[in-house]
Amino acid sequence: MLDKPVLEVIKDNYAKIFSAEKKVADFVLEHPQEAVDANVSELAKASGVSDATVVRMCHHLGYKGYYQFRLMLAKDVGREEGEEIEELQNTPNPVMKIFQKYVNSLTAIAECIDEEDMRSCVNLIKECRQAHVLAVGNTMPLALYMGFRLGRLGVKCTYGISPEYFLNHVNLADKEDIIIAISQSGSSRQIIQGMELAREKGLKMMAITGYRQSPVSELADYVLISNGRKESFDYYKNYAHLKETALIDALLELLTNWKKIEETDADKPEVILSEYKY
Repeated sequence: MLDKPVLEVIKDNYAKIFSAEKKVADFVLEHPQEAVDANVSELAKASGVSDATVVRMCHHLGYKGYYQFRLMLAKDVGREEGEEIEELQNTPNPVMKIFQKYVNSLTAIAECIDEEDMRSCVNLIKECRQAHVLAVGNTMPLALYMGFRLGRLGVKCTYGISPEYFLNHVNLADKEDIIIAISQSGSSRQIIQGMELAREKGLKMMAITGYRQSPVSELADYVLISNGRKESFDYYKNYAHLKETALIDALLELLTNWKKIEETDADKPEVILSEYKY
């Protein structure tokens, strides 16, 4: 089934799905690129149905969930973009053009970021007892990176390699603790579960995500959006996290406090490890 184009799968199974699900199917058939660019909440709104209906349609078509459905659809409609990338690789000065594209993307984020929200997130981290960084899947390296950097800035934090770890930490958290949820899609189920648990415990939450209209954004007290403009969802670029990394670095730059680093002796591990570097 995964080898078959998504639009063909929809057409072959159209008569078997429920009427509400057909609204989603109709939208995807008529606007495949728009469907690819939408997260589950955005597709639900565009189709006039609930998030759950979108997910049920994906299940009835034979996919594990919306993410797999979207990924396969992106692979189908993204072949033309793949050809554009190959053309770019064969043009003069491709490296300069690639970096210029990165610059434009990051500048767009900077122009869209709400300064007040960014400052609120900085203050939230400064005033917390401990920060718990949540991420899953290919976003996990961002949690490891951010957690490590926070520690070097004198901020106590937890971060792990699986949902079991962060759910344990959230479950044992104090009210002075905070949650930093990182989810590119804004709809990762384990992240949502962790945030719901945190909400039950009355914890403040901030989210770094690509979509303002998403379950993760709705649960968070403060949201930092990593998409500066509407960009096409790309089957391969989905694994890249340049934008999220830049946003995290900007947040950490505003958070840096040398007095706190000295008070907590946060740079001591680097001094200890310095003997292993030439």
